[in-house]
Amino acid sequence: MKNQLLELLKKEPDDSFLNYALALEYAKANDVLIAIELIEKVISKDENYLGAYYQLGKYYENISATEKAIVTYKKGIVIAKKLLNRKTEGELRQALLLLEQ
Repeated sequence: MKNQLLELLKKEPDDSFLNYALALEYAKANDVLIAIELIEKVISKDENYLGAYYQLGKYYENISATEKAIVTYKKGIVIAKKLLNRKTEGELRQALLLLEQ
C-alpha cells in the first residue's frame, strides 16, 4: 500500500488525501515521526482537512508531545466549528478533555 501511495504522489505530490493516507501507513509501521511530518504538510497546505487534526494530535500524544497535541486539538476544534462539522468537533473536544485530565 505504501509503495502505491508513493507512486500516486509522484503525479500529485500535493494531494491532501494521498499524503494523509501515506502518513497513516507510516504510523502503522511505527514511523510516527514521518507520519507527523506528512500530516503537518497536509495541514499547512489545507487547513480544512479535519481528519488530520485528530490523527496529528494522537501522534503527538504517542511521542509525549502533550503541548503540541493540545494545540493541535484546539486548532482542529476552531476549524471544525468554522466548517459546522459537529461530529469532528466533538471528537476533538473529547480527545482534548482526556488529555487535559
